[in-house]
Amino acid sequence: MSLKKNIIFNFLMSSLIIAVLAVASYVNFIEIRKDIRLADNLRSESLQLRRHEKNYFLYMNAAEIQDVHIYLKELRDIIREGSQIDGSGKLQELESVITEYEGRFKKIETFVTEFHREFDALKASHPDHAVFSPLIESTFLEQPSVNARLLEELFSVPAGAPIISHLRDLDNETRALRKNGEEIIIISRELDRSAWKKVEHAIGVLQTATLVLLPLFFIVGLITLFLISHSVVGRLRELTEAVRKTGKGNFASLAVSEKRDEVGLLTSAFVAMEHDLVLREEELKKKNEELLRNRKLASIGTLASGVAHELNNPLNNIYISAQILEKEAEDARSPRVKEIMEDIVGQTRRVKRIVGDLLEFARGREPRRTEIELNDLLGRAFRLAGVTAETGDIKFGLDTDPGGVLVSADPEQLERVFINLFGNAIDAMSGLGDLKVAVRRREDAVTIKVSDSGRGMSAEAVEKIFEPFYTTKDKGTGLGLAIVFNIITRHGGNIKVESSEGGGTSFTITLPPGENVNGS
Repeated sequence: MSLKKNIIFNFLMSSLIIAVLAVASYVNFIEIRKDIRLADNLRSESLQLRRHEKNYFLYMNAAEIQDVHIYLKELRDIIREGSQIDGSGKLQELESVITEYEGRFKKIETFVTEFHREFDALKASHPDHAVFSPLIESTFLEQPSVNARLLEELFSVPAGAPIISHLRDLDNETRALRKNGEEIIIISRELDRSAWKKVEHAIGVLQTATLVLLPLFFIVGLITLFLISHSVVGRLRELTEAVRKTGKGNFASLAVSEKRDEVGLLTSAFVAMEHDLVLREEELKKKNEELLRNRKLASIGTLASGVAHELNNPLNNIYISAQILEKEAEDARSPRVKEIMEDIVGQTRRVKRIVGDLLEFARGREPRRTEIELNDLLGRAFRLAGVTAETGDIKFGLDTDPGGVLVSADPEQLERVFINLFGNAIDAMSGLGDLKVAVRRREDAVTIKVSDSGRGMSAEAVEKIFEPFYTTKDKGTGLGLAIVFNIITRHGGNIKVESSEGGGTSFTITLPPGENVNGS
């Protein structure tokens, strides 16, 4: 079956979207069922509350008090659980009435306790009316106002006595309590009616949706089917052409699809593959260049090592002989002889320095790593660079993280790196300018940026600056930065240069960090 037929078949199968309507209706009915269950529980618990309330007033059974409090708690629990699905505010209103009801019921309990205490004292002082005591005790909660009048008439209790006041208050609170109870029942019934209205509304909506959406769905579905099929075929043609071009080496010939269907995902995957191919081709080119450079460096290193060893011994003899001859010529009367001898010694020192650089470049020993504090090393390297160059008019600035930064490196080799960079910067600025060093630590690396305000370099010089024997100085050996490059590479880091003629030069070095940073 072709892809186009597959798309048509899958689209026809998507008519099952009607199931979404059913699922939505089911979810709606679940919510409505929660509302009905909430309303039913509230109504049931409210009726039980009122039943135990009436039993307590009729029979004054202490067990009924406990039941009243139990049902009050259950009502509160139901309200708390249902507060998330209530949008009418009725539950909040019901909770307020229940709180008021509970407060009145507790007052009534207090009045009952006070009445018993005061009536016991009254009975003791009126033994001749003992025959009325059981009647009063059994009916005072049901008819507190009647019993208040009875106490005033039979027991001659003054109208302002505490027991009379308590009976009057009890009568008021009892009336108010019953009113609160009725409000609880009314609100519960309103919630029940509201839940059933939701059921009727949901059924009506479902019926309307079924009658309207089903025919509309099929009409829109057929139109959409045609459009999607046409779009898929067109995009597949574009993808086929892009594959053909990629096979010929013409990458990035297809834009990323904004559509997220199957063809869109296939197109995105193809574009990602093209991008990966471009990156791998660039990486392969870079690796080939690096391999070629390493072979070149190895050949140069081998040659340099042989030449340096061959030159070192006769050069030492020449240097020693020149020094002896210079001392012997101190008494020579001819200034010209002294000048020639000084020139011989100076040039011999220069050749020895070149041979030393050749040996250092050729050896390439592995670093002896240790934890180094960069701030101290950078300051020491600048001072050492100033031994052979005039730094009095150089403004040296070090911007680093507070507390210092540690790196894992060979201190001798790393010091040589920065002495070389600082020396080059001083030469580029002719002893006057700003030399800035910025040190930053990230989680996985430490970066050191050395910037000067010197004369800068051309783009051609920037490309060749790390190649052996390439130099922009009149008397340079062209090995200093090549040695720097080798040291940084052996440390597992990298070094980059940015420069423009007249705009100064910046070297950025990245090194592995130490285990910790003091104060950070």
